[in-house]
Amino acid sequence: MLMLALTNDSGKSFNFPVSAEEIMTSVKEQEAIRKLMVFLQEWDSAHKAARSHILDNFIKSNDGKTEPELELEFSQGASLFLARLTAWLRMTYMYSTCLNKLLKSIGIFLSAASGRRYLIEFLEVGGVLILLEILGLNHLKEEDKRESVKLLQLIADTGRKYKELICESYGVRSLAEFLATSNSADAQEDVQILMDSLGRGNPKYQNQLYKGLIAVLPCASPRAQQLALQTLRVMQDTVGEAPSVLVKPVLGVLCSVHLEVQYEAIQLLKALMAREVRPALLKGLVALLTPARKKAFTFWDETAKDPTALCLREPVLVYIQQAAAAKVTGILAKESAEVAEELIQLKAVHGLMVAVGNLDHVASQRHASISLEYFVRTFPFVEECVKKALGHTLFQHFMDSPETWYTKMDLVQAEKLASNIVDIPRDIARMQSTETNPGVS
Repeated sequence: MLMLALTNDSGKSFNFPVSAEEIMTSVKEQEAIRKLMVFLQEWDSAHKAARSHILDNFIKSNDGKTEPELELEFSQGASLFLARLTAWLRMTYMYSTCLNKLLKSIGIFLSAASGRRYLIEFLEVGGVLILLEILGLNHLKEEDKRESVKLLQLIADTGRKYKELICESYGVRSLAEFLATSNSADAQEDVQILMDSLGRGNPKYQNQLYKGLIAVLPCASPRAQQLALQTLRVMQDTVGEAPSVLVKPVLGVLCSVHLEVQYEAIQLLKALMAREVRPALLKGLVALLTPARKKAFTFWDETAKDPTALCLREPVLVYIQQAAAAKVTGILAKESAEVAEELIQLKAVHGLMVAVGNLDHVASQRHASISLEYFVRTFPFVEECVKKALGHTLFQHFMDSPETWYTKMDLVQAEKLASNIVDIPRDIARMQSTETNPGVS
């Protein structure tokens, strides 16, 4: 046992017993603090290249550490380094100065187990706003923006209060815009996961998120459209009734040449059949079966600015949309007799016959023919009306091989279909369906 002598202001001395272990501990603590101060001074005086090297070493040595482990590493002064990181981020994020390494370093703090205080310290200096602003800066790299999304995900995973904070900071708009414009499939998937997370357990902002995803649908990125449609379908049960603004964008993506986008649109439409927006969706769907002829062509004067564009796109988008609408019409009708009846009353049979007569687009003919066959075989009155419009011979060809008969159609027959005036009176379909399929709902 050693004696530690201390003298007070009056000059009187006091002796205190101190163990060797306590003295060694005190020495080690002082040495650790000295090293921390040297490290922080080195950071403060370093230029870009030196700071980049410091960040490399920090990431390599501390990735995955918990809050106690980080505090041990920094002699209970980890927050001092985090404060320096966030200060440098605030000053340099617009110039992409070591931005990726900087965000990864901050992520080590935010992801540290038991490190809630690091998160609070980051948020107190406006961390969320900085991360969201990074997403909107066009000159920054996609990988930097993706790292920003990852940090936002860490914040959102902390709880409802933090999800609301992101949304209150115009996060939904920023994320939706980045999803629509990003060139990175990985980044887009990260944004989808984040938006899905923000929509769960966040009732105050779930409708805003839903509408934000709707706003993504008209964009030029098929991957963004696909991800937005998937998330909308997942959110549907939580949101409940869909807003009417959904109708046009959802039907609009049916003109996509990407089958994965059309598939997701169809799945969402099926889910929406149980909602109040159904009549508007069905009305719009049937309208797509009979596009105006002037919309079917894209002339040179509309594409001259793009030297890679064709004077006439074939198949043109309205025909792709027509084919998809014909396909969806059949799918929805087979799912529910009630929906099938509504489609008939909206003159879907007339529209399908018009699509079958479209010699300019085989896909329209094929899907319309298959869907038309279902209506004919399910509703006797539809069969009667279609048979009358086509004539016995042509109708027989249709019934014998609905998937191929249109390939042998001549111009006269096609014009007969395109100009048909089939009009089935209201309530006839309901009566016929009940008689033919009792118990179907």
